[in-house]
Amino acid sequence: MTTIDPDKKALTVGEVARRSGVAVSTIHFYESKGLIKGWRTDGNQRRYAREVLRHIAIIKVAQRTGIPLETIRENLAGLPEGRTISANEWRVLGAGWRAELDERIARLQRLRDELDTCIGCGCLSLADCPLRNPADKLGEDSAGAAFLDRPAEAGYDEVFISKPTP
Repeated sequence: MTTIDPDKKALTVGEVARRSGVAVSTIHFYESKGLIKGWRTDGNQRRYAREVLRHIAIIKVAQRTGIPLETIRENLAGLPEGRTISANEWRVLGAGWRAELDERIARLQRLRDELDTCIGCGCLSLADCPLRNPADKLGEDSAGAAFLDRPAEAGYDEVFISKPTP
């Protein structure tokens, strides 16, 4: 019976970079963030299982759609190690991301609609404009427009809408 040296099946960081289309520094970054895992040989060289190529592909797709790295990391942590994920596991992963993407799309559509209303309004009146920020009320919560992409965290119903009255 032949024994297989695991390092011969493993990929170097350069091979992973070439085959995945990402820079070596990106691979190191992904590893530092817990998105992928590797190990060191006795000669202190990094090695990666071939499955890491699939994980990097998933990371790249998720990043392109705007999924935060922390969410990607949490989801990848739940995947099996030592084998490529199954079609069903991919569907489950994708379904969770789909819900997040649907929310992001809805938020962007609301933002677009608010901007359309504002641009078409022409009121130019701070007293009447729903987009105003009188007396820098948001300044108590943040130094800038930090709530544009996450109004619910600041207690706002929608982007550009004032806080609901209790």
